[in-house]
Amino acid sequence: MRKALVALVALALAVGATPAGAVTNGEPDNGRHPYVGLAVFDVGGQPSHRCSASLLSPTLVLTAGHCTDGTSAARIWFDENVQTNTEYPFSGATSYDGVAHTYPTFCIGCGNGLPGFALRDVGVIVLTEPVPTSVVSEYATLPTAGLVDTLSNKTDVDLVGYGVSVQLHGGGPPVWTGPRVRLFAPTELVSGRFVHADEFIRLTADPGGGTGGTCFGDSGGPDLLGDTDTVLAVNSYVTNGNCSGVTYSQRVDIPEVLDWIESF
Repeated sequence: MRKALVALVALALAVGATPAGAVTNGEPDNGRHPYVGLAVFDVGGQPSHRCSASLLSPTLVLTAGHCTDGTSAARIWFDENVQTNTEYPFSGATSYDGVAHTYPTFCIGCGNGLPGFALRDVGVIVLTEPVPTSVVSEYATLPTAGLVDTLSNKTDVDLVGYGVSVQLHGGGPPVWTGPRVRLFAPTELVSGRFVHADEFIRLTADPGGGTGGTCFGDSGGPDLLGDTDTVLAVNSYVTNGNCSGVTYSQRVDIPEVLDWIESF
């Protein structure tokens, strides 16, 4: 993975990094979103980093482009708790393997400042075998083109992922940690026009205000229209190491992006 720009942090998490868990200020998913899984990507034949992802069909998984970019293989688990899985992060009887693809014009570090951090941050994994309905029997759904543009400020959005969830403070810099468990948290859309609003959505990340947020390891996880299975965007990046304030997610309701995803 390419290094993030200063103060702009992509949300993938190195496999060998501090253990990680899920969305901040979240709660156990308890089977509400069984189509959200934990994906691990190989670089040079070895596990490199992990992200969250969502199953669109028995063989198609949606995630972020900075998760898939430059990878040689991928695998995904749909267990709600992957912390005790002894096969992780390698392929085995409990994982579903596939080939990752990155949106053709994906670019990270494309320009100066926040608006130019990443563009078309979308990727998919095409699985080599279908996920049985005994494992996942419902799927995330793609939005209609332009759906985000019709949503008002503070529209409810549901976050689901396996990223870090707890920040520990000690003698040194704060450390993010938490088990590899699928968590859920509600948040809200911060609407309005901003540079690249045609590509990204902004979401609140304010535990003090009662909303959840995304953090490292939540990359590629779905931002769902509240109380639905409709994916508005995939988690892309945060603006600080505390994963607070607002977070940014790549819209998937863009016609060209929808066409690309559906081509698989």
